Amino acid sequence: MASKRTISVKAKPKTVKKVAKVAKVRAAKSTVPPKARHPRARVLENHGSKEALAKSLAAVIARADQDTDALETDLKRASNAQLLRLSRVTATVKQKYGNRDKLIAAIGTAEKKTKDKDFLARLESFSLPHLLDLAVSAERRARA
Repeated sequence: MASKRTISVKAKPKTVKKVAKVAKVRAAKSTVPPKARHPRARVLENHGSKEALAKSLAAVIARADQDTDALETDLKRASNAQLLRLSRVTATVKQKYGNRDKLIAAIGTAEKKTKDKDFLARLESFSLPHLLDLAVSAERRARA
């Protein structure tokens, strides 16, 4: 013999409240636009195209003796993740130090080698991310 299930009156309002709560949470989540997660999507979202990002980075990253057009073509072949990393590095350098020359001067000051021309000339040959890493580590050593 099958027994009949009865639904109590008290159970009904709880489910209505749960449904309303879930709908409210979903509505709140759906109002926040999703951000791009993959490197290609982030490049397109923030910079428009890979070529535009490569062109903007080439001017900042180029050393004094380097051709920006050749560097730009090299950057166009780089991966999107590498370009995003370089973009973060250039933004940090620009915000914290101003430009490449000021970054090199800050490293020389932190290492207490401002008069050592050979050391400063060697720093000129380093890439911008390498220089930023040197500056950060020199600052940490100075604080310790």
